[in-house]
This record gives sequence, structure tokens and C-alpha cells, in this order.
Amino acid sequence: MPRISKAEAALALDEPVIEGRYAELGGYTVGFETHKADMDPGPLFAGLPQDRCQSPHWGVVLTGKVVFRYADHDEVYQAGDAYYGAPGHLPLIFAGTELIEFSPTEALERTMAVVGRNLEAVKAAEADGAPVGA
Repeated sequence: MPRISKAEAALALDEPVIEGRYAELGGYTVGFETHKADMDPGPLFAGLPQDRCQSPHWGVVLTGKVVFRYADHDEVYQAGDAYYGAPGHLPLIFAGTELIEFSPTEALERTMAVVGRNLEAVKAAEADGAPVGA
């Protein structure tokens, strides 16, 4: 049976606001994420249907809190909660949050391709001295 631990998962993100380690198991991406700062990544989902995450996620909050904002309601998950996040959400993350999340790899990759392009555009604007969001 396939398995992975946080220590074995590849470090894919090491940014001031997040450390992310990821591995694929049987068509699902397992993410071990540590959030270092409060973050509203909502603008990074621009260009996706309804400008929202299109990947479902199943996860466990180890410490801290995460909020999934839907068009008509918010769902709050705290330390000790197992959760399901349906497509059509926007995450709101808080410093000190650690979670383990499982997402269908294909859906996650499609979503993250758009997020990645938007993140690169933000970084390029910051490097040029433009205010973020300008």
C-alpha cells in the first residue's frame, strides 16, 4: 500500500507565508502544509470558473484554522477537524496552521497552473515596484 510522511515528501513551496511538501499517491496529491502568516490567496484564483478553486480537498487540520469561503457561506475548520472542501471555494489561511490535505491530482494541477501564473505576475509586479493588486 502506498504511503508517505511529511519528512519524505518533496519540498515544493518555501515562501514567507507557506511551506508545502507534496507527493502523489494513487491519483491523489497529499499535501503537508505549514502556514507561517495570515494569508488571503483569493486573488490568485482569478481566471478560474467564478474565480474560485476548482479542486476538491479532503484534509485534517493539525493546528490552527482554515476557512473555505463559498459564494453563499463560509466553512471554518479548526485543529482536530477533518474536512471536505468542495470545488468553488476560496481558502483563507491563518498563521500557525498545519494541515494534511488530499486532492485529486489532475484537478489540483489544473487549478494550480492558474494560481502559479497569477503568483508569478504578482512577484513580477512587486519586483518592478508596483503595488500589489495594481
